Amino acid sequence: MLAPQRASQSGRCLSSYMPGRAPRTSIIRPRLLDRRLVIAAVASPVKETDRTPTSSTNDRSSTGTVLAPVLDDPSDLFAEDAVTSADEEDGNCPVFIDREGNIVKVMCCDYGFRSNSGRLYQEGYGQIPGSAWDLAWNNFAQEWTALRRSFRYDEYARIAKSNPPQGFLGKVSYAVGSAVVDAFSRIDLWLEGRRLFSPVLPTAVPEEVIDKETGSITAECRQIRNKLQDLKLSNKAVWDREHAREAAGGGVETPWFVRGVYLPLCVFLDVAFDNRPIQRFWFLETVARMPYFSYITMLHLYESFGWWRAGAELRKVHFAEEWNELHHLQIMESLGGDQLWIDRFLAFHAAIVYYIILVVLFIASPNLAYNFSELIEAHAVDTYGEFADANQDLLKQLPPPLVAAQYYLSGDYYLFDEFQTSQVRSAQPRTPSCNTLHDVFVNIRDDEGEHVKTMAACQDFTIMTDLEVRREGERRI
Repeated sequence: MLAPQRASQSGRCLSSYMPGRAPRTSIIRPRLLDRRLVIAAVASPVKETDRTPTSSTNDRSSTGTVLAPVLDDPSDLFAEDAVTSADEEDGNCPVFIDREGNIVKVMCCDYGFRSNSGRLYQEGYGQIPGSAWDLAWNNFAQEWTALRRSFRYDEYARIAKSNPPQGFLGKVSYAVGSAVVDAFSRIDLWLEGRRLFSPVLPTAVPEEVIDKETGSITAECRQIRNKLQDLKLSNKAVWDREHAREAAGGGVETPWFVRGVYLPLCVFLDVAFDNRPIQRFWFLETVARMPYFSYITMLHLYESFGWWRAGAELRKVHFAEEWNELHHLQIMESLGGDQLWIDRFLAFHAAIVYYIILVVLFIASPNLAYNFSELIEAHAVDTYGEFADANQDLLKQLPPPLVAAQYYLSGDYYLFDEFQTSQVRSAQPRTPSCNTLHDVFVNIRDDEGEHVKTMAACQDFTIMTDLEVRREGERRI
């Protein structure tokens, strides 16, 4: 149970302890400096006597020397301080005190690839970055190792398992892809054997993740991950929901050339992320921040040129929208949406291309830029709505990630209220709950709905009236 004196501040992740013991530090304390990386197995630890040459079906090498246990699924290891089995018995999982003083249990483990590098509300967050060269080199080194690992341990087979090939062309493309992966794996192994490349192991995680006695991850973290893998999303159901909305008069009027870009994007998402909803959402949220970056860029540029200064308050709204999407993104990261190298590669490059397109579109016509965003956000409402409804029972069994609790349950509503321009006339602003993962996805769905309204208001200029009403009203603190 919690010590009573520890539950006095809302919005904090606190320690928990057993009666008669001193308080123990919560697991949400990622170590950003001097992290020691180790390789570990999910099933059992490896003793020195076990390090004998053997063959592995997971490592696409032929040398037969196993330096560490090979994982059936490398993403079973997470870059987060983990609890041991004894810690679980002690109740040493993070808890969160919400704005009302209620105790909210959050997920014990963080499943993201970058869980220790700049995640919101973690140790080191808010630090000043290094030089562009240092940042680029460090990121390249990390992603280069991840790329090699993706070939050597065939991460792409996991995608094929979730999304089997359909039809003749699908089977041909999968066969070609498998051959390419195998070829690069052999080349990498050949270069490694000649010491031109350093050895690449199944997966690297902070040593604190692994119980040195058992070599396994805690039962609770494994159970949650298994449930996350059972989550489903039907592409057809999403399209049915979108068509029903349009038939009911909720469609977005848009020029044919804007829809001509929108439809191929949706088809790409359906194909690339079929039966992988969390990865799909992570991709979407990575790209979803770009419109607000582009709008802020252009409004700032117009001010710098002395062309337009009336958009200063609009910049604040767009920043709050981006802040909201950032939390959506990090929620999906904590659920493991960014685990695979290929997903990160596609998302980051798509985001840059999308940003450039929207900057050009905003230069030509801000209305078109806002219209395209409204179309994308409306599709997101349908997607999240379908996902929350289809997985309702399972999602209600899972706790929310820490970052979700921090965003939705803290006492500071400033940026949360700021992006919801349609709420300024509401007698009771949104105060969402966040006790389960179902609550989280319902909140995200509703957030996307607010983005749709704001994008529409930017096109018909009612945003000016909304902002005027906000200036005259009281602000929640």
